Amino acid sequence: MPLPTRSAPLDIVSVARSRHTAKAFDKSRKIPAATAEDLKALLRFSPSSTNIQPWHFIVASTDEGKARVAKSAADRFGFNVNNILNASHVVVFASRLAAPEDYLLHVLDQEERDGRFGGNEDHKNGMHQGRSMFHNIHAQDLKDAQHWMDKQVYLNIGQFLLGAAALGLDATPMEGIDVAVMDEEFGLREKGFSALVAVAVGYSDEAEDYNAGLPKSRLPLDEIVTEV
Repeated sequence: MPLPTRSAPLDIVSVARSRHTAKAFDKSRKIPAATAEDLKALLRFSPSSTNIQPWHFIVASTDEGKARVAKSAADRFGFNVNNILNASHVVVFASRLAAPEDYLLHVLDQEERDGRFGGNEDHKNGMHQGRSMFHNIHAQDLKDAQHWMDKQVYLNIGQFLLGAAALGLDATPMEGIDVAVMDEEFGLREKGFSALVAVAVGYSDEAEDYNAGLPKSRLPLDEIVTEV
């Protein structure tokens, strides 16, 4: 399978410097359909340790769908309700509760269908053994398999936020959701997942989004980076 053609370089540092967490969304502006498809591609093509991809996403773009997501914020996290309802789209990021052998084999089969092994059984078997090894370290030795998979979902969230900004969109990540309410609303636990974070995506309300005009504040580079 030929490698994908790389597009022209993007000034990703400028995107990182300019993006912000939106505090209010313009309810009248909707993400174009083609851009919404790009957002879903960002979700799909995120990296994860050993390519385990331990995630599921709820993408809500209708008023009814966003109202269902908003139920998870209505009690303790009411400050997030307007962002959920007014954003063009809301994405719920959920993590697997477990990765049994049949799931690991499912990922392996997909890799084979996508041409990752080129018919080389040794390469295929080595990939499965390596992924199983890392999973078993967390499942059996460290006893933190679910936490390890949660971390892979957070990798996806980071890529999604930067990617959304590169697409000219504003976003708000929200851990302020009641995951039990979210899981029940969408039957996530019955499917083997649990919600972690919701991300509202759309266009900032310039009149109400106070954070848009504030300068970024980050710790100094020499405090957070050691060069050797």
